[in-house]
Amino acid sequence: MNDSKPLHLAVFLAGPGLHAGGWRHPDTHADRLLDLSFYHEFAKISERGLFDTIMLVEQIAIGESHGKVVEERPIPTLDTVTVLAAMAAVTEKIGLTATLSTTYNDPFHVALRFAALDYISGGRAGWNIVTSQDARVALNFSQEAHLDHALRYRRAGEFVDVVKKFWDSWEDDALLAETRTGAFYDIAKVHDVDHAGEFFNISGKAYTPRPIQGYPVLFQAGSSESGKQLAAQHAEAIYTAQDNLEEAQVFYEDLKGLLGRYGRRREQLLILPGLSPVLGSTESEAKELERQFNEFVHPEYAVKLLSGLLNVDLSTYPIDGPVPIGEINVAASHNKSRVQLLKDLAERERLTIRQLSKHVVAASGHYSFVGTPEQLADLMEAWIDQGACDGFTIMPSHYLRGLEDFVDHVVPILQQRGRYRTAYSGSTLRDHLGLERPANRWSNATASGVAAQT
Repeated sequence: MNDSKPLHLAVFLAGPGLHAGGWRHPDTHADRLLDLSFYHEFAKISERGLFDTIMLVEQIAIGESHGKVVEERPIPTLDTVTVLAAMAAVTEKIGLTATLSTTYNDPFHVALRFAALDYISGGRAGWNIVTSQDARVALNFSQEAHLDHALRYRRAGEFVDVVKKFWDSWEDDALLAETRTGAFYDIAKVHDVDHAGEFFNISGKAYTPRPIQGYPVLFQAGSSESGKQLAAQHAEAIYTAQDNLEEAQVFYEDLKGLLGRYGRRREQLLILPGLSPVLGSTESEAKELERQFNEFVHPEYAVKLLSGLLNVDLSTYPIDGPVPIGEINVAASHNKSRVQLLKDLAERERLTIRQLSKHVVAASGHYSFVGTPEQLADLMEAWIDQGACDGFTIMPSHYLRGLEDFVDHVVPILQQRGRYRTAYSGSTLRDHLGLERPANRWSNATASGVAAQT
């Protein structure tokens, strides 16, 4: 490695790939989304690419907008933690990060599932914290309505606090398993979780010892003001959507600047914006592949997808007319940061509905790159050197070919330039990301006889 800032890379796994038309391409494996061998193959390719972690998206509702189903591509998604546990069996080093919602789960179960994943993987687990943006999810969980944005994030903050308390309830040396004495654990080092808050009232303890990493690495997805505050307080890496260098730089400095109010340092939070590449050996080859992907997407579907994101029924507007900026209500959106990004893009570049819908089907609002591996490596270096990120969440357009193209053609260029590892130097996800193992809140308290439930 040279003296320049190294790149951190996560790889995103969502259905058959990020591009809405990618699943129809002959090189895509859309028919294998319920096949364990697909996930094993994905994991092995990703580990060969030396990614810090795989990030597996959670799908808990079929999208619908204005009374119409908007999902017209393969969406069968298996349980995130279960899939990553299966990936752990065929890998040795790569991190395994699962998305789980704080709105539609319970802290006790989340704490135990991630502790189990951390043990199964030998310390490679990560939790991508989301609050769930799709209001229709509520109906799958016997809820009359989706919580509003501010309430979801208040719940999320308390949820993470409770999960950490469960992880800390066993001190690191509480497990004894002494066959000679018959002492399986030190009862003085297994503590109750007594929590009384706005959303949770809990009196109990975890039955799984503290995870190998202390806490699985905490990721957070979201860029709204509430999301940034949650990230600044709890997250160790953030996955975000930034579609240009200048706005990414502003976001980077803004979020890093928030850390001080929570007593944290800048290096304790990594910012990894989404980057969706379509690659070719030449620019024209890459553009041809992009054209094929776009042709696989029916314009009506693209408009429905955009309508669902913006919460505006665009089917009543001319597809080649301007995006109706005045109809977009960011404040009323369940996904404020993404809607604001798309609104700003449409206004800044004076896009038509067709043009903005193509942007959405390609990368869902993330940075979409079309070009050669060398050009992509140049862009990645520019972003990290100009203070826009600490690395990227790579979101291949289609699996498995899009992933293989990145691993086989972009990774070697970054390695040759001294910007990316040539081997894993540690065994845990915290090792890969350069993150400290958190101390147990009870360690000093037990020594001094003072309770520690703050």
